[in-house]
Amino acid sequence: MGFLRRIGIDTYMLMLLGTVLLGLMLPARGIAADGLGQVTYGAVALLFFLYGAKLDPASVRAGLLNWRLQGLTFASTYLLIPAVGLLFAAVFGGLLGPQVTLGLVFLAVLPSTIQSSIAFVSMAGGNVPAAICAASLSNLIGVVLTPVLVALLMQAGDGGISLDAVVRIGTQILLPFVLGQLLRPWVGNFVRTRKTLTLVVDRGAILLIVYSAFSAGTVSGLWASIPPVALIALIAVMLVMLAVVFGLMAGMGRLFRLPPEDRSVLFFCGSTKSLASGLPIAAALFPPETVGATVLPVLVYHMAQLLICAMIAQAHARRNATALVA
Repeated sequence: MGFLRRIGIDTYMLMLLGTVLLGLMLPARGIAADGLGQVTYGAVALLFFLYGAKLDPASVRAGLLNWRLQGLTFASTYLLIPAVGLLFAAVFGGLLGPQVTLGLVFLAVLPSTIQSSIAFVSMAGGNVPAAICAASLSNLIGVVLTPVLVALLMQAGDGGISLDAVVRIGTQILLPFVLGQLLRPWVGNFVRTRKTLTLVVDRGAILLIVYSAFSAGTVSGLWASIPPVALIALIAVMLVMLAVVFGLMAGMGRLFRLPPEDRSVLFFCGSTKSLASGLPIAAALFPPETVGATVLPVLVYHMAQLLICAMIAQAHARRNATALVA
């Protein structure tokens, strides 16, 4: 485990992989699947309530003073990477298949990660307050903007979003989030000081969604329609896409002559995509029998970004430590 931890693989990532395998080999069926759906729905609602309760609007307002960095990070998350995603979907769509390609586009419009991107910025010696603002703002806006962007892109293509999906977004995600924000003066401190509670709900909800999604895909026979070569191709495409995104973030930091500590914020907050926000939104937007294939690109990208970002942040930390000694 020590070696795995050093290269960025932690217990939670192993649990994610195990949950995927469980959904493939021992899927929930019948009454068990119905019960799992209800539990997952409640867990996601609780998750977004806690997000609203612990997100301090003051930190967002303070970080906005660095308008150039925040603007570049926001534009990267919701304009540049979606454009890259659409390009990759157009180029590799025939290879990946329609459902996985839809997932690639969905991945591209997701908000940034919160905990991991801030942790990477901190590890690399970057501007942590600005990272907190960038990640918080991305997720605050993403709760509304991501479903809107998905709706627009699907309307432009062959699909569309049903009224039921819109209602689910409102009742399962937006309403709990707003309630959390409204009740934050009374429950915010309790939530912030109960880190174990929020960690269990956060990671537990994600594991439930992953198991539910892959179970539904197994029961419906979805995976039989996705050949192994398509899965291998997806991993390769996600790694190439991640490399392109990393290159764009590094290039933008140099082009706009950001100081090194702000470049770290743009690199880590601008390039990462949130599994925690993405899976609940996908579960609300897409049919249960296809959501497993839709979130495959999110899972692959998320695991790859954690591994590679951990190595890059550790390299920055070692370089900073060497500079201090010198």
